[in-house]
Amino acid sequence: MVGLSGSGKSTLARSLENNLFEMGYLTKLLDGDNLRSGINNNLGFTDEDRTENIRRAAEVSKLFADCGVVTICSLISPTAAIRSMAREIIGDDLFYETFINCPLAVCEQRDVKGLYAKARKGEIKKFTGIDAPFEDPVEPSLEIRTDLHSIEECQAQLLDQILPKIKPQ
Repeated sequence: MVGLSGSGKSTLARSLENNLFEMGYLTKLLDGDNLRSGINNNLGFTDEDRTENIRRAAEVSKLFADCGVVTICSLISPTAAIRSMAREIIGDDLFYETFINCPLAVCEQRDVKGLYAKARKGEIKKFTGIDAPFEDPVEPSLEIRTDLHSIEECQAQLLDQILPKIKPQ
């Protein structure tokens, strides 16, 4: 799942993980917070560090997927190049790009951590959406507009689209 901070990625990812677990699937959620507090705790927010953050997440995801674990990644993944690298690592047949789309203004209103306000004041440099770019995916596997639908509708849409992709053939 890719999208701006505050778009709803983590909320939808946790919901998907819970739903799949209740259905008997073995799942693992990787998001920016748990990765950056552990395996990626030595990375900052330079372009190189952002790329390495996603590279490591993709490598870990591939390891989990190879064991049959449904791995849900909830990461900003700001550029097409970064997302392409992740797709190449994980493999086209296992990679499912879900764009959690929400306008910047709405993301800023939802900002419970106050990150956008800090970025606007210059306290956080190179914050995605403010002074660092976010490139909308051109052809995501799925796009969910969290500003236009309720959380329940978004959760249902995500689950409906993901289940056929993970059910054994």
